[in-house]
Amino acid sequence: MCGIFCSLARHGFVSPDSATEKLLRNRGPDSIGTHHALLDLPQIGKEQPPQLFANFLSTVLSLRGTSVAEQPLRDAESASVLCWNGEAWSVDGELITGNDSQRVFEKLSAVSRTATCAEISVKAVSTLLSTIRGPYAFVHYDARHKVLYYGRDCLGRRSLLTKTTSDSTLILSSVCDNASGEAWAEVEADGVYLVDMSSASDIGTLPLPRLIPHQFSGQEQESRLSFTLPFPAMNREVLEISNSDIINEVYRVRTSLQESLQLRTQHVREAIQPSLGSQGDETRVAILFSGGLDCTILARMYHDLIPIADVIDLLNVAFENPRIHSKLDAGVSPYELCPDRITGRSSHAELTSVCPGRRWNFVEINVPYSETVSHRATVMTLMHPHNTEMDLSISYALYFASRGVGLTKLPDQDSPTPYTTPAHVLLSGLGADELFGGYQRHATAFARHGYTGLMDELELDFNRLGKRNLGRDDRVISDSSKEVRFPYLDENFIALALQLPVTVKCDFGSPQAESSGEPAQLLEPGKRILRLLAWHLGMKNVAEEKKRAIQFGARTAKMETGKTKGTHLLT
Repeated sequence: MCGIFCSLARHGFVSPDSATEKLLRNRGPDSIGTHHALLDLPQIGKEQPPQLFANFLSTVLSLRGTSVAEQPLRDAESASVLCWNGEAWSVDGELITGNDSQRVFEKLSAVSRTATCAEISVKAVSTLLSTIRGPYAFVHYDARHKVLYYGRDCLGRRSLLTKTTSDSTLILSSVCDNASGEAWAEVEADGVYLVDMSSASDIGTLPLPRLIPHQFSGQEQESRLSFTLPFPAMNREVLEISNSDIINEVYRVRTSLQESLQLRTQHVREAIQPSLGSQGDETRVAILFSGGLDCTILARMYHDLIPIADVIDLLNVAFENPRIHSKLDAGVSPYELCPDRITGRSSHAELTSVCPGRRWNFVEINVPYSETVSHRATVMTLMHPHNTEMDLSISYALYFASRGVGLTKLPDQDSPTPYTTPAHVLLSGLGADELFGGYQRHATAFARHGYTGLMDELELDFNRLGKRNLGRDDRVISDSSKEVRFPYLDENFIALALQLPVTVKCDFGSPQAESSGEPAQLLEPGKRILRLLAWHLGMKNVAEEKKRAIQFGARTAKMETGKTKGTHLLT
């Protein structure tokens, strides 16, 4: 995981301001590098060819490979550059086991060398990027063909922001301090963007970015250039499914999710040795843990993938909310009253029972209201350009949870002791609700418009993941030098989920029968296939757990007043 920055300017090299550079360093504490380049533009008439001043900066949190791969990566022969922030689990069908940024750059450089013109190179680069499986944001300058590429992966799992200043300087950055007053926007996760320097003029403006748009796999190829998505459009068939068919699909989901987890939890941070005597230095991966269905399934399945002696940290955050906790009796903890603390303890107990011999560190992250207020400006900066009450509520929970600073009961201790997780990779259950119908609005859509309305709502939620959630979450979590990984958003797992009939995923047409002895009827319709998975993993209490939004479970919603709505804009 990295922080990346790039600027293209007419009048000199533009660097990030000190506040933005600090935010970039927070994302990548292991190295920082810069590269300045003068880019010659086409000569017009007899004048000297104009130049662009290009500045590339990267900070690195080393998570893969046995040595720190410093960035920006540069090709000495061609002068091409890559700033890479992400994880390429595979490229062009080839599994990447070591450092992925170097392998991606090698592939891009090879494309540039063999392409005989810019048009052929652009098509080849687009095709290559469409074969990458994993989350990423990037900036790549192909010096041979004078083309700058940038973008986010097809889901938008990594952040990339952009702005154009009043003097036509183009700036791209993983994060911004938002102090200049100039408007930043998220780069849309809708394809690959490119700036063709060969079409620049000498009138003081850059060429407008061009978009190579997404296209679903299996869709009839359009004549224009496109970026093929690694999954198909949603299956909109409504099929009657037997119990035995559902069980078969549960095993398919389990196998695919296990493969996704395995990719995201092996060979983590091998280039950096833990400091001597550090607490819990066995732990390289922790779980953002509310005790709900999605994260507890990840914890239970992660248990099956690692040695029994390894410790697993469960990061459970709870907030003091003065609107709710203002009149507590003496000695009553506001944190223990938070719904996510209650379900977290319950699910932790069930994990301990189902997985004997494992040490689970249940990390209590307790956030006093005064501490929430003191970090408000920082959290708002990180989530920018998102700017609603709901964004802030969710960001608070993720910001403090990802810091991993709390209390836990260590072996042979009767009471919790201060503890900070050493893990730099965090697992999140995000994506499960969008794929499998976990929100109340999915039930409402079915009640109003049947299966057509339900599938429309599922499509809408999935398509706007990058815009609503993922860039914001990446910026907020990465400030703690952590990388969040989303096993439910693995491309192969998504392909399976989109292919499944809606009656397998969340059959609201088959209501819950609480008196039934058959799990497929006993469990509620929302995310029913995941509830069945939890049931077959031995987590029966978790399988029956109701969905609860993070801001209500952690008590971050409406701290100052109960009269605001989640869509209310903040100042």
